[in-house]
Amino acid sequence: MTEIVSPHIARPRILVLGVQPAAPPFRIVEIDGQVVGEARTVVDVLEAAAAYGITVHDLDDPDVVRWVGGDKFTWTLH
Repeated sequence: MTEIVSPHIARPRILVLGVQPAAPPFRIVEIDGQVVGEARTVVDVLEAAAAYGITVHDLDDPDVVRWVGGDKFTWTLH
C-alpha cells in the first residue's frame, strides 16, 4: 500500500498582518488565530507574545512568526 503524504505548511502561533493606514501606522497581531492587538514596533509584537506565554528567540523563524505584507522592519506604508 502506498501512503500519500501531503505537504504540511506549519501555521506559526504568531501572525503579524500588513501595515494599516493610521497616524501612526500599525500592524494587527494574531496569536493562535485570535486578534490580540495592534503593534507599532517589534517590541509590541514581543510583548504580545510574552503575554500569551510565548518566548520568541528568532523573529525571522517562519515557524514562530509569520510576517504578512513586509517583515519585522516594515512599519510604514510605502
